[in-house]
Amino acid sequence: MRSSLPIRIGVRAHDFGCLSAGELAAKIAAKNLVCTQLALGKAIAGLSMKPGILNPGLAFEIGEPFHRQGVQIAVLGCYVNPIHPDPATRQMLLQLFKDHLRYARDFGNGLVALETGSVNADYSPHPDNHSETAFQQSLASIAELVAAAETFGVIVGIEAVTSHPVSTPHKMKRMLDSVASHNLQVVFDPVNLLSHDNWHEQERVIGESFELFGDRIAIIHAKDFVVANGQFTFARAGLGKLRHDLVMKFAVEEKPAISIVLEDTNEQTAQESREFLRHVADQCS
Repeated sequence: MRSSLPIRIGVRAHDFGCLSAGELAAKIAAKNLVCTQLALGKAIAGLSMKPGILNPGLAFEIGEPFHRQGVQIAVLGCYVNPIHPDPATRQMLLQLFKDHLRYARDFGNGLVALETGSVNADYSPHPDNHSETAFQQSLASIAELVAAAETFGVIVGIEAVTSHPVSTPHKMKRMLDSVASHNLQVVFDPVNLLSHDNWHEQERVIGESFELFGDRIAIIHAKDFVVANGQFTFARAGLGKLRHDLVMKFAVEEKPAISIVLEDTNEQTAQESREFLRHVADQCS
């Protein structure tokens, strides 16, 4: 059944620039966007992220302008590499993520997101990302973060990517079952589960995702993809081949008022992408 609640569409804050919190919040609100994914180090000018820098006062000073503009900080993005090959660096990155968890409530937020990593230090793809060893290391790191999230009463959101240890709907289900905590939820980006090899099976991939972990989807990312000259590339929503109708039908019927965050857009194009998704949602009634 279609919900009477509105479709909530927002944007990654850093897609509008690296500015003060007040400037970003005003720019996002001016485009009729009501939520944001906030990656502090990418979006907030003059802020150098390192363990120990976050505190309740800083979180309030950043979060308050967004609240004043009516823009929900739906996600704190802290996309560290949870399987960084250097153990000391990995622990530093996990500590930074835990700091985000600790102070998430002071931003008016309750969910901090990351992907599941790469054995390459620079997070570039590597064949070994699909190994059992990589999966187990990612599992160990994610479980450590979720234990901290349980302590602070907040949520870790993980995002699957075809080139990472969690690369398919079934691997996402395995990760969720292995950690076995509802403080672990999913940031669902259907395009990240597609590639040049499987995009023509997108109906199956999207359907499996909803069947296997639809109840654990907390945030949706919205972008598109194009396939041209043998290349699979991202695009903004509405300019490619993604079955947005499948995603929006799920959102409307199963996840009323879920925050949907646009990707691969900017200040000039975000409103057009927003209107495209609203139109698709209207057709799902």
